[in-house]
Amino acid sequence: MKILLTGGAGYIGSHTAIELLKQGNEIVIIDDFSNSSSKALDAIKKITGKDFKFYEMDYKDREKLEKVFEENKIDAVINFAGFKAVGESVKKPLNYYINNVSGALVLLDTMKKYNCKKFVFSSSATVYGNPEKVPLTEECRVGGTSNPYGRTKLMIEYILKDIYTSDDSWDICILRYFNPVGNHESGLIGEEPRGIPNNLMPYIVRVASGKLEQLSIFGNDYNTHDGTGVRDYIHVVDLAKGHVKAIEKLEKEGKGLYIYNLGTGIGYSVLDIVNAFEKSTGQKINYKITERRPGDIAECYADSKKAKEELNWIAEKNLEDMCRDSWTYIKNQKQE
Repeated sequence: MKILLTGGAGYIGSHTAIELLKQGNEIVIIDDFSNSSSKALDAIKKITGKDFKFYEMDYKDREKLEKVFEENKIDAVINFAGFKAVGESVKKPLNYYINNVSGALVLLDTMKKYNCKKFVFSSSATVYGNPEKVPLTEECRVGGTSNPYGRTKLMIEYILKDIYTSDDSWDICILRYFNPVGNHESGLIGEEPRGIPNNLMPYIVRVASGKLEQLSIFGNDYNTHDGTGVRDYIHVVDLAKGHVKAIEKLEKEGKGLYIYNLGTGIGYSVLDIVNAFEKSTGQKINYKITERRPGDIAECYADSKKAKEELNWIAEKNLEDMCRDSWTYIKNQKQE
């Protein structure tokens, strides 16, 4: 298959590109480098030994996007082009609605024009809002999202459901990620957040490397085993393989709209992550306990049985892998 990856130079997109190429797919990547680097493209080629077409562009640019479809017979699209920082979305909601929702609309409309109707969407566990129960299944209530980032994901899910209701010749797979961490084991490719990281693991590795002084842990009085917040962390390579499985399902089975949680099904606390990182890397993490953040919840983790049964997918990497691979990438960056 020839698969278009929007935002394919980003963190999850680049790891998925590697796994798709390893399985013999052709890929086309578009990215404007607003939250990524051209280094990732070189790393994909180095790791896989394969080449691919790349267009530097904003996926909201309809004219340029149509050119991509005209020059390539695209069979399927995976959309990684959404902005993803929760805190930034609160400060800049318009940026998020314009990029994530308007961009998705331009992309889907262009796909329709060129009769490309296989679509995999990067959604998020944030669509569940405050979980009604844990572990979360795909049948759990959605809504009550606490930030613009989460609301853009939920809006696009509704848009996709409406598209499929109106035209069931589409093949759509919605993947609800939990918390992606880690990097490719080669250390050549990894997460490069702009500015101060929003997520836990990138923050931890930057404290370990000396780039940041101290980790703030927001609250230690939650009803969890050690008082700190519990989340489902999934290695980004496992997550990337989930996209390959989703593409394979759409190719083999055809028409349908499918929704899957991608997580490990295990909840780890913030202190679990800190302790595991220290143990697996030998690096001490300086941290302090601070007040809870508004809107944070005590625990959230996945039930991924449906993905196992229908996609033949499970998360294979453990917490030690996540910590070690996160640190390997940062060490490589320090040596360059």
